[in-house]
Amino acid sequence: MGLYARWVKPFFDYTAALALAILLMPLFFLLTLCLTVYWRGNPFFCQLRIGRNERPFYLLKFKTMRPARAGEDPHDENRATAVGRLLRDSGLDELPQLWNILRGDMSFVGPRPLLPEYLPRYSPAERQRHAVKPGITGWAQIQGGKALAWNEKMHYDIEYVQRQSFCFDLYILWRTPFFVLRQWMNRHEHI
Repeated sequence: MGLYARWVKPFFDYTAALALAILLMPLFFLLTLCLTVYWRGNPFFCQLRIGRNERPFYLLKFKTMRPARAGEDPHDENRATAVGRLLRDSGLDELPQLWNILRGDMSFVGPRPLLPEYLPRYSPAERQRHAVKPGITGWAQIQGGKALAWNEKMHYDIEYVQRQSFCFDLYILWRTPFFVLRQWMNRHEHI
């Protein structure tokens, strides 16, 4: 692990997350209040994920899907509500992950954290994705995200681990809003 990964990136992550948390606090509280009313209770989604060195942590997001009904697939994206889709399209559902960054569980850039149930699926090479902290965005995300096949996603995650640098992280951060906008336009072009 080089100087950037060991010292610079964690410092940047913490200071940027703290600054954004302070700056976006009014928006965060407004969304929390609105979603508490909308969901008639807890507006947050908390789920166990796997982080750096395969250490489990709880990922925090704004809730976007209604609870699964009996016999319904809990991973079915059709459970997303209209409000949930709006939050996802804008990326605002990820806002609570600033807390994950402040806690040291995540970074702004890195492989997306996956569920513990995927651990047995990893090949020895694919386990390299856990050599770095997971991120809110990442190399695989801006290459296609959920549309990528498993092996493609793993390829990009491993490539990120091997190429991690300040310039590469800046490039991914710069490309992320364009990717989010393109995804939003693709989903809404037929409306």
